[in-house]
Amino acid sequence: MTGSARDFYDSLAADYHRIFPDWEASMARQAAVLDPMIRRELGPGPHRLLDCACGIGTQAIGLARAGHRVVGSDLSPVAVARAAAEATSRGTNLPAVAADMRQLPFRTAAFDVVVCADNSLAHLLTAPDVTAALGAMRRVLRDDGLLLLTLRDYDDLRRTRPASSPPQVSHGPDGRSITFQLWHWHEDGERYDQEYFQLVPDGAGWQVRVRRTTSRATTRDEVADAAARAGFTDVTWHPPETSGYYQPVLTARATTGRSAHLP
Repeated sequence: MTGSARDFYDSLAADYHRIFPDWEASMARQAAVLDPMIRRELGPGPHRLLDCACGIGTQAIGLARAGHRVVGSDLSPVAVARAAAEATSRGTNLPAVAADMRQLPFRTAAFDVVVCADNSLAHLLTAPDVTAALGAMRRVLRDDGLLLLTLRDYDDLRRTRPASSPPQVSHGPDGRSITFQLWHWHEDGERYDQEYFQLVPDGAGWQVRVRRTTSRATTRDEVADAAARAGFTDVTWHPPETSGYYQPVLTARATTGRSAHLP
């Protein structure tokens, strides 16, 4: 993962909640989808869970409040500091560390579940990086543990190559803010540069904040193939219309008896 991705999320961490209409409601709503998926696969739990791209805690806090023993990690030290603080302010414990998902600093087979949500995998810009990250996730999972990963529908987006995302209005104590993205596709049709605009209330006007990063539009088949190479079986994509989640969700099980490693 590039240094620019860390810079992007370090800068965005203080404003990340603004990408949701209501961040508190989004935490609860996402946990209400992901928690039953975990319990259907692994039983009632609670389970040892790593959110390896936890950001400011959108999924990790909700899953911790659902009773799981959650640890968070993220490339951005600013984001993980906020995640831990947000969890504490809600009466929840969330140990969190700064770490690259390709080199997770946890012991082998430490977790029952690894979560990688909110399109985080798209910041890995090459196929070997994706395979390395999935290998690291497999290593820290116990045999037959569960991978739960969410990603934009890049099969469709690579066909349509949108130039922007719809504006999102967020309501907070300081008033309404607006978030939208401009996308600049590379000639290879796989990568795109994002200009991430946020209009934040500033007295009687607006303050405009712009961050930039690059993402890779990795298809579902590419992710599934990389997961299989990393040591996962039962790789299944669940579309939003069946899962209730806002992005396609991949579930996969860690192959029993195979300890994957980074290439």
